[in-house]
Order: sequence, then structure tokens, then C-alpha cells
Amino acid sequence: MLQRRRWDKRYWLALLLLVVAGLLMHISFWFTPANDLMGQDIYYIWLEGKRIIAGENPYARVLASDMRDNDKYATYFPLAYLLSALVQKLGFPKFLDWLYLWRPLSFSFHLGIVALALRYFYARGLWLLGFASATVLLLGRWSVYITRVHHLEFAAVFFLLLSLVLLTEKPRLSLLAFSISLGIKQIAIFLLPLYLIYFSANGTKGRRIQEVGLGFLIILSVPILTSLPFLLWNGEGFLKSILFSATRAGSSHIEGAPSLDVIFSQNLPWLVGLKAKLLMLLLMGLIYLSFWKERITILASSALIMMVFLYFNSVLFLQYFLWPLSLTLLALVELVPPLPPQNSARIDCKNLQKNDL
Repeated sequence: MLQRRRWDKRYWLALLLLVVAGLLMHISFWFTPANDLMGQDIYYIWLEGKRIIAGENPYARVLASDMRDNDKYATYFPLAYLLSALVQKLGFPKFLDWLYLWRPLSFSFHLGIVALALRYFYARGLWLLGFASATVLLLGRWSVYITRVHHLEFAAVFFLLLSLVLLTEKPRLSLLAFSISLGIKQIAIFLLPLYLIYFSANGTKGRRIQEVGLGFLIILSVPILTSLPFLLWNGEGFLKSILFSATRAGSSHIEGAPSLDVIFSQNLPWLVGLKAKLLMLLLMGLIYLSFWKERITILASSALIMMVFLYFNSVLFLQYFLWPLSLTLLALVELVPPLPPQNSARIDCKNLQKNDL
């Protein structure tokens, strides 16, 4: 019992140190002028909110495109756009107002990722390794980049990690957290089959189909409910905007590290769009099959799925690196058994004393 109390104090001390370091890092970028961020996604999220208030459908512009070249189309589910519109409707119409709200929110979600990771390691008695891993997530170059350009990644990754951490103990809340992650940014959609396989394998006998169906509905709840008005408004524009990420040109990648399909498409012009994703989807399919048949852990499967996305997707952006990194760190210790609860330790101590008597 005394040992557990000592670790509790160390956890909160470690978290306090990380909070201070993270706040200093974030604040250093909060002085970036709003004009310098007008080419980043966070500006276009604000702009789509402005268009919604003006009665414009943010998903309609893609209808004039060739589904290859990007012109900052609205490619996310509308949750962030609706939040932007709400903020402006409440009397904060300027882009700088939006940044005043988003900066502390982004920091809070970033800190949430760090706290979840630290707690996950701490629960297994791995405080030193947990502190090192949490520091990587807090101050590593991919996190610094996301902080600098104000992307949505911290919010989306936080809810994904929260979902996976809660999956066994609070499955309904876990599914809702996963749904929110998809509503913010749908990159984690590739993990959907893992969730369905998990509930199929762990569901109550005789009720597995119902439980998988309910889980599927909960996962889709946030994206569907927020998207329904835009589907009714312009269904074609909405669907094409969401699918644009799968068909966009591979030139939107880090130039020094093109994927295989981008390299081969120089001599094989037909290898673009969805056809270019076949190798990536095949590898993901093998991971799904492994999770179903070989019973590897869901965190390890999720980490590898996101790694396949990072390595084989035609389009690569620096913020993508945080997804597999955050999952991989937790997957490293997923099989380490958690320490017994404090109450259990107290009961075991009493039983030991009784046996001695």
C-alpha cells in the first residue's frame, strides 16, 4: 500500500513537469501571427464555418474538381466545421478569435494524450519508461510540428487512445470516443474492422450479431449525425468530398519519400486513385485476418494498421506520423499485466497477517 502511494505521488509530479514543459512549448507558438497560419488547415476549417453561416455548402466546391488536384476542399466530417460556425455565430467572427479558442483546446488534448500514455505505463509499474514515452509524445518533432501549424491531430488522436484504453472496461464509452475521433478526422477509419472483430470475438454468446450491430451504430453516430444535414443538402458533393482523400494526386507528399505507387505511376499512368491503394488495403486485410485468427492484441493491430497507412498511402503529411507513434508506444507494454488495485493490495496484506497469526 505504501508503495502504491509513492507511485501515485510520482505520477502527479511527472505529469506536473510534463504540463509545464508542454505549456511552455505551446505558448511559444501562440505568438505566431494569424496571417502566418492562413495557408494551414486550421484556417480553412474556420473558413468553412464562415461559409456555413453564409448559407454555402462547404462540400459543394469539390463538384467542379477532377477529384485529383486539391484546392483545399472540405475533406473532413463536419464536426470541426460546425464548431467553427458555432464560435463565429456566438460573436467571435474573426480568424484570430478562432485561434484564441483552438490553441488552449489543442494543448488540452495534447496533454490528454500525454496523461493517458503516462497512466497506461504507470498502471503497469513502468514509471521510468512511461515518463520517457510521454515525453516523446509531448516534445517529439511530430508533436512540435502539429503545435506549430495548429492541426486537428491532438484532438483526434486523444479520443482514439481514450477509446482503446477504455475498450475492455467501458466498451460503450470506448465506442463513443472512437466515433468522436472519426468525427474530428477520419484517418482512424481503417481501425473500424478491428473494433467489429473485437466485439464479434468477445460478445455474449447468442447476442454477438446484435452487439456488433450496436457497436457499429455507436461508432458511426457522431459522423452520421453531424453529416446528415450536408448529405440532405448536397449528397453528391458530400460523398465526393469525403472520398477525395482516397483519389487525390500523390504529388501532395513529402517529396523525398514518395510511396511505391507514386514512383510506379510515372511509368504506369493508370496506377492512381483507388487502384494505387490496393497494396495498402491488402496489407491491412492481412492484419485484420491476423487479429481474427491469430489473436494478436488490438493495440498492436491498430499500431500496425496506422503504420501501413503511413508507409503506403500515396499522400504523406508530417502530422500523420503521430498516429502510429502514439499507438506503438502503448502497444509495446500492452501485454505487461497491470498492478493489482490498491484495495486488492490492502486485502492481500490483511490476509497475509491473518495467516501469520
